[in-house]
Amino acid sequence: MEKRKERMDESILVCVYYGPNGERLIQRGCKIAKMLNCPLYILTVDPKPLDDLDAEKSGYIERWKELADKHNANTFVIRDNEKRPISKVIAEVAREKNITQIILGQTAQSRWEQIAKGSIINSLLREIPFVDLHIISVSRYLKNPEGHFEKGIRAYLVKEQENYRLIFNHTKSVEFEGIFFKEYGTDFNNGVFKFMKDKETLQVEVHEDIVKELTNVEIDATLDSNDDYL
Repeated sequence: MEKRKERMDESILVCVYYGPNGERLIQRGCKIAKMLNCPLYILTVDPKPLDDLDAEKSGYIERWKELADKHNANTFVIRDNEKRPISKVIAEVAREKNITQIILGQTAQSRWEQIAKGSIINSLLREIPFVDLHIISVSRYLKNPEGHFEKGIRAYLVKEQENYRLIFNHTKSVEFEGIFFKEYGTDFNNGVFKFMKDKETLQVEVHEDIVKELTNVEIDATLDSNDDYL
């Protein structure tokens, strides 16, 4: 059953995809909905059936459901086994829920993808031209309550044998662009590199300029593994 809000001339839809940026988008949507005292909906879309999702993706969905309940969102909408373009699905839900504002994360589409397939944003503007779109970029900040990291700076990853090397000048060999958060108290480039890969925001561990795995890490785990050289 959907929860009712007083103001019905505005309605917010937050669209989330797997990765740590999803929680940030939900929090932004909750803040706007609270200010406007209007309905809030959260949507995620997946081409696979829910039963086929791996443990990591299922974990994200459970966390988003918890946030939806915590912030009194009206409905958490899951569109699984969905083969249509994502812009079509978002537009359909927007019409069903009388949405007036949509919050999206920055996509990882390359320029060539935009030319070949069309931008998701442009598609939404054609599908639902009277809905306001809020595009939230990848955060330049980490959850850093204990102040373990310095302010993030732009950096890049280049392939080096089986690993990736962190550099700070753009070259033709750059494979990923993102933000590097250096740990306090170290003379080496140890910390976390935050970037987008396959439309997912990732945080990976950097040890002395080297990234060994493009695997998302929790900040607490990263700190524990680096205690030896803090």
